Amino acid sequence: MLTALHIQDIVLIDKVQLDLNEGMTALTGETGAGKSILLEALGLATGARPSRASVRKGAKQGSVTAVYEPMADHPVWAVLAENGLSSEDDQIILKRIQSKDGKTRGFINGEPVSVGLLRSIGQTVLEIHGQNEGQGFLSPAAHRGLLDDFAGLGKELGRLKDACEAWKSSAQELEERRSTRAAALRELDYLRHTAEELGTLDPQPGEETQLAEQRAMLMASEAVAEELRQINGVLDDDGAEDKLAATARRLGRVTSQYHGSQREAPSAQGTASDAPEGRPLLFELTDALERTLSNLMELRALATAANDQLSAAENALEATEERLFALRAAGRKHGCTPDKLVEIKERAETALQTATMQEDEFSNLEKKVSDLKEHALKAAKTVSASRHKTALQLDAQVAAELEPLKLGKAVFKTKIVSDETALSVSGIDLVEFMVATNPGAALGPLKTIASGGELSRFVLAMKAALAAKENRTVIIFDEVDAGVGGAVADAVGERLARLARDAQVLVVTHSPQVAARANTHWLVEKTSTDDTVSTKVHSLNADERIEEIARMLSGAKVTKEARAAALQLLHTPASAKQKAEAKPAKRARKAKSA
Repeated sequence: MLTALHIQDIVLIDKVQLDLNEGMTALTGETGAGKSILLEALGLATGARPSRASVRKGAKQGSVTAVYEPMADHPVWAVLAENGLSSEDDQIILKRIQSKDGKTRGFINGEPVSVGLLRSIGQTVLEIHGQNEGQGFLSPAAHRGLLDDFAGLGKELGRLKDACEAWKSSAQELEERRSTRAAALRELDYLRHTAEELGTLDPQPGEETQLAEQRAMLMASEAVAEELRQINGVLDDDGAEDKLAATARRLGRVTSQYHGSQREAPSAQGTASDAPEGRPLLFELTDALERTLSNLMELRALATAANDQLSAAENALEATEERLFALRAAGRKHGCTPDKLVEIKERAETALQTATMQEDEFSNLEKKVSDLKEHALKAAKTVSASRHKTALQLDAQVAAELEPLKLGKAVFKTKIVSDETALSVSGIDLVEFMVATNPGAALGPLKTIASGGELSRFVLAMKAALAAKENRTVIIFDEVDAGVGGAVADAVGERLARLARDAQVLVVTHSPQVAARANTHWLVEKTSTDDTVSTKVHSLNADERIEEIARMLSGAKVTKEARAAALQLLHTPASAKQKAEAKPAKRARKAKSA
């Protein structure tokens, strides 16, 4: 429900703070007092288009704040959640600030929001029916939902939604496969060539980087191989190994001769004790020469092995470069880096596989889609049959409400047009409320056929029949009783009071019969001084209410008879003092502070 409304510097209102109650609230006052300003302000808070003249003269900006407390299961909470908004105290505070240049800013629970979101929230919690417009309820787009609510088709619509989503999902899959296959068939030769070419090349993820690094290493080893070739040339130069071997043989012979002569020498030339101590140097020379020859042979063997190994690396470099250049050439051909060749190969193979898919696979999928569509259509026909049946009941209930509202000659009919080709989660039906206001006249859309006063009463009749099932938090009727009085006005009031059992109802009225049915009564008055004119609003107590309804009954001068009639309308017995004095009650003029 709408629990509070704060208005500041809007048109003729300087500051008004209204605390609202459940049930039905009546707003009354003299013509021109400013009742419509309240509705304009409330519309501003809920995203309506503002007027440049909305800001009170002399003020820099105006603002309107509306506080709602919807039920826990109200759909507005889902809208808030979808937009990342929350409430800690189960309140929704809508605020709109308008500057005098016409620019506005919107807020929900203190957070700045777009006017579009403010309007979306407002349309979820508020419904206004004025003399010349009906928001939400009169839109043909909403009629199907209203009929479904009246019929209680929640479960059936849930099953229809599931069936349609399954059908749509499979149909989308089939369409995607058809599209992919058709494109693949047009490029079949290219796909086959690409798949074969890249299949033979068999590129691997990260292969180009690996090959480039390997190539750099192998190119460095080529320089080492050149140095080894130079070393081998030196080692092979002039037969160094043969010369050393020959030298070792000659030195061995010399050493043997020297060793023998040492053993046979005459004592006159010296004794053994006169020879040099230790092993003779000639033997050491022989050993060193043999070691040198052995090291040289080992060196040559190692150099030969190293050269053979680097020769193999040269062959690997050639293979590496050939592979690397092949990958890069393929990348240039396909307009991508070599690392992307794997992805292109897989896409080509998948597309080629799709292009050559057997027709029976498509046939199976097509049959699945057909079966799912038939299932969804069956669910839609079930919903459609319920709608047609319920539409007759709704027409009868609305017709029963029209007679007391002085619309007994009018005809109301729920028009349903079914089209199986338009199958969707909403079914196969287009629903629109049609009316004819005069006998024999053709039926036409409610919004275009009914006049201003008739429009509001048609809405009221449908509201009474639908019992406010559209889950609005508050419903506003602006002069729904225009042009009627007496029993018709009383019937309007009775239906408004009935609606107020299920939803909060605000009604701007000039009818005492309607005002008397309200749970709360506000008086809207215009006051003026030499230089200012302002609109004030305050809630009436019991005595003030009797006086206001008596004024509505009698006009400028309130009579005893008018007060008695007001008491009768209010079903309130007159107090002893009132019976004795029958004087006007003193009104409390002070408006509540903001």
